[in-house]
Amino acid sequence: MTVTLADVAARARVSPATVSRVLNGNYPVAASTRERVLRAVDDLDYVLNGPASSLAAATSDLVGILVNDIADPFFGIMAGAAQTEIGGPGDGSGRAGGEKLAVVCNTGGSPERELTYLTLLQRQRAAAVVLTGGAVEDPVHQAAVSAKLAKLADAGTRVVLCGRPPLPDGEAVVAALAFDNRGGGRRLTEHLLSLGHRRIGYVAGPLERTTTRHRLEGHRDAMRAAGLLGGGTGAAGRPTDGYDEERLTVHGPYDRRSGYDATLELLRREPEVTAIVAANDTVALGACAAVRDRGLRIPEDISVAGFDDLPFSVDAVPALTTVRLPLFEAGARAGRLAMGKENPPPGGIATIAAELMVRGSTAPPRA
Repeated sequence: MTVTLADVAARARVSPATVSRVLNGNYPVAASTRERVLRAVDDLDYVLNGPASSLAAATSDLVGILVNDIADPFFGIMAGAAQTEIGGPGDGSGRAGGEKLAVVCNTGGSPERELTYLTLLQRQRAAAVVLTGGAVEDPVHQAAVSAKLAKLADAGTRVVLCGRPPLPDGEAVVAALAFDNRGGGRRLTEHLLSLGHRRIGYVAGPLERTTTRHRLEGHRDAMRAAGLLGGGTGAAGRPTDGYDEERLTVHGPYDRRSGYDATLELLRREPEVTAIVAANDTVALGACAAVRDRGLRIPEDISVAGFDDLPFSVDAVPALTTVRLPLFEAGARAGRLAMGKENPPPGGIATIAAELMVRGSTAPPRA
């Protein structure tokens, strides 16, 4: 049975005229109403009648780049790099060649906005879509994203994941470029352990993000290998009974304020902490500020480390020990894959290595 515009209007609880305005984009519509209409369009798999329907399997000159926060250098660097590769000649197939308009879609970390942008890009018959950063670990949302990406791919859209784990069913994706967050987290903590640190606090990101889980797992893998989880004795033969990994972990957003507040909380819980690992470099800046506000020195009293190696990391005082992810290179590669300028990796999946960058913010613990 063919779905009509009236069906969409009834599902979204608006008038048919409002549905038409949303789909044509020629009249202002409240954001909440627009999202409700687009959700109804998606749920009913509505296809425009007339000339537009005959173009449903074609692609336009639009490329969408989805980011959580364009103000965050982590996403800004990848998005900018992808844009540098969008607009040149493709692979000669005609699928993604020619000049393209890259549009950065800022989701604000909202799963609902992510799906809304994917729906909008589907309606615009985007030539390609690049999704950056970690995924939300919610089965319902993951299923919805997988279904939406399958629809995009069926219509000829090239889908690339950049800094995001592969989907369980990756048939709709041209390529998934996944950062080795787990390996990077492990090497960072191994560095602190090699300096002699045993009481290490961890400022983690949001609970629901894959990036958060993988980096934290790497940290705990290193702690476990050193005998510092679950009691027993550590590498230096010190008793570790009472070491509580949950008590020494605080979750929060990937921003400076979170790093500041979480570090104060860690120092309250465990005054004997000698090192703080932050979920990313921005969080690490907040951690450094909290340490200083407590009258402590970095790294003489407490070592601080971050993750990502954002441009400001080397200019911090002292320069920040961190894990370097090749954000620009990954974004540029994602752009080439989206445009058909580069062949996908074997199996469509590539793991991008993380490199430990040792600088002045980490040192052996005070005696």
